[in-house]
Amino acid sequence: MRSILIVLDSLGIGGAPDADRYGDWGADTLGHVFAHTPELALPALFSLGLGEVLAGGRLGPGIMASHARMRLASPGNDSTSGHWEMAGVILKQPFTIYDKLPPQLVEAMEAEAKVSFLGKDGRMENPGALWKEHATTGRPMLSLPPGESAIEITAHEALMPRPRLYEIARVVRRLADTHRISRVIAQPLAGKPDAYTAARGRHEYPVVPPRTVLNAISEAGLVVEGVGKIPELFARSGVTHGHATRSNAEAMEIIDRLWERTHDGLVFANPADLDRHGHARDMAAYARALAEFDAWLGTFLPKLASEDLLIITADHGNDPAFRGAAHTREELPLLAHYDGKTGPLGTRETLADIAATLASFFHLKETWPTGKPFLDFKTPKPRQFRMKKHGA
Repeated sequence: MRSILIVLDSLGIGGAPDADRYGDWGADTLGHVFAHTPELALPALFSLGLGEVLAGGRLGPGIMASHARMRLASPGNDSTSGHWEMAGVILKQPFTIYDKLPPQLVEAMEAEAKVSFLGKDGRMENPGALWKEHATTGRPMLSLPPGESAIEITAHEALMPRPRLYEIARVVRRLADTHRISRVIAQPLAGKPDAYTAARGRHEYPVVPPRTVLNAISEAGLVVEGVGKIPELFARSGVTHGHATRSNAEAMEIIDRLWERTHDGLVFANPADLDRHGHARDMAAYARALAEFDAWLGTFLPKLASEDLLIITADHGNDPAFRGAAHTREELPLLAHYDGKTGPLGTRETLADIAATLASFFHLKETWPTGKPFLDFKTPKPRQFRMKKHGA
């Protein structure tokens, strides 16, 4: 019994009822991608019902999956809130997203970590100048990833050893708790001052979530394979194995390998290139990455058995045509492939319906307390294993 949950990071589909509260009225990530790149074709996603989700009704025969629109019940636009909710945790208060770090927080960070930061407010308004000063002084740099409840600390690996960078990040993590900041990121750098690049050794220090459906699945003796950002977003809680990735292509290769060897459990994957292109407001790159994922999905669908469960969704929007560089509050697609079931599933009021569905699919002892399952599942039958003949 196996399931795969793929989060297309930032693939919003517009129309969140509360978008105006976030200044996001009019944002429509996928709608604007299609409007700017009308030649874009997504045959695999449309075969699962994406066209029906966008059109609000049935367009024609040949759809292979159930489909719906989903809304975030948790406040906020950040990745942590979205992923936690689909794992069954609905937040009452949003994580803090700063445009500028409070001076008192920076002062406490510097005092406890015994360090003096560059870019103290985190805005990185002139990164070139900061990089050159870093090359001269070796002082680490602070930045605030747009639209995320996060603090990133960067330093060139030749100027600051990784253990020292990680030590600073752990101090910052402790202080960030009181400000409800969900993630602290330590990112080593490589290259020259005018062209720094991310080096290996990135490490995140996230808030540990309350108990999620991932814990319930792993406690039942099933594997939970986290691909991409998943282990970091959940502080590895409930994740039995983590697989870091640097690109969508790498994530898809890992998914293929895991699917071949996974017999019981969940593969939970986040291909994150779309989100990066959304922050950069790079419409062409966003469309290319989406087309590349769809091409891969077309090769993956034939590998699904009738009793396998595939869920594809998103965690928030990030409209490349929208103002600024932050996430956008949008409704999200839900595509669910299982046992030939098809048809609309309405508008789901919380992403926690995914957690309830996974609990039902894996026939866990407990009914998940938040969300409602959107599919009914067969009672599992014992697996039949065919013995190989000796010498075969």
